[in-house]
Amino acid sequence: MMQQKKFSNNKLIIGIVFEALFIVLGLFLSISYGSKSIPFSEIISYFRATISDEFTTAVIAARIPRTIFGILAGAALGVSGALMQSVTRNPVADLGILGVNTGASLFVVIGIAYLNISSGIKLIGLSFTGALLTAFFVYGIASVGYGGASSIKLALAGAAVSTALGSVVNTIMLPDSQVMKEFRFWQVGSISGATWSDVKLLLPFFVIGIIIAIILAAPLNAIALGDEMAISLGVKVGWVRLFTALSGVLLCASVTALAGPIGFVGLMLPHMIRQIFDNDLRIIIPMSAIGGAGLLTFSDVLGRVLGRPGELEVGIITAIAGAPVFIWIVWKTKAKGI
Repeated sequence: MMQQKKFSNNKLIIGIVFEALFIVLGLFLSISYGSKSIPFSEIISYFRATISDEFTTAVIAARIPRTIFGILAGAALGVSGALMQSVTRNPVADLGILGVNTGASLFVVIGIAYLNISSGIKLIGLSFTGALLTAFFVYGIASVGYGGASSIKLALAGAAVSTALGSVVNTIMLPDSQVMKEFRFWQVGSISGATWSDVKLLLPFFVIGIIIAIILAAPLNAIALGDEMAISLGVKVGWVRLFTALSGVLLCASVTALAGPIGFVGLMLPHMIRQIFDNDLRIIIPMSAIGGAGLLTFSDVLGRVLGRPGELEVGIITAIAGAPVFIWIVWKTKAKGI
């Protein structure tokens, strides 16, 4: 038993170190690659304040907020997926799969079309409201009938709601060319235009969501043992589920409002971490944050490399990478008879 625990701890340490190095490498690659490639040596010179080329300095300064925003957004999406998978006990409970991103998109396009809102705190508020209402609606639909909200029922309900809401979005957007122009780029999911203002706007919601997630990790572990066991341990199951959903939606909605709907990050990372490490949320949440940050940063870099001289938006890259993972998870879940 002691050897098994020591092995598990060693594996966790190796995982943390690997993910940390993954982020650091992604950070340098994100600053280095683009329409103009910058050697790592010049990036180091920039941080040491010894660089002399003004153009290179300007390019690095412009890429840093995009990189920082990508790290925060990836971490937020990773933790959001971990929370939703835990509270629904569902391995495919990513907010994109559940249609929540489409709900956020609907409220955003309403804000753009009818309220003349295009950015800022109001857009985050609209995105959060739409995401939260859609999350409860999808879960309510999936809970009806025999077996409750199973994995497949949640995925099907999410797909149905996403299709319906997507039709409403198109109905609002298509007649107005200006709304379509503003919404089209946002809808793909991109962090290319991120600035320090976006970082400052995202940061408080990120901090609040992460703090709530960390606080709820232990109670969620208890709930995983069953509601009756959790109640006997003094866990207020209803409140824990409510705040878990609020935290997950807050993290996802704030990123969605500023960068558009970026799917599959919250699906891939938590599920893979569970397979490699443990079902302990005290491990899954921080590992999902670190891994999500690295995954989104690398996806952004890959989009720039593949799309040269332009770039592919990060939402496209995560969808290409995430779709096969989603199919594999659903197949494995069905094979187990869940």
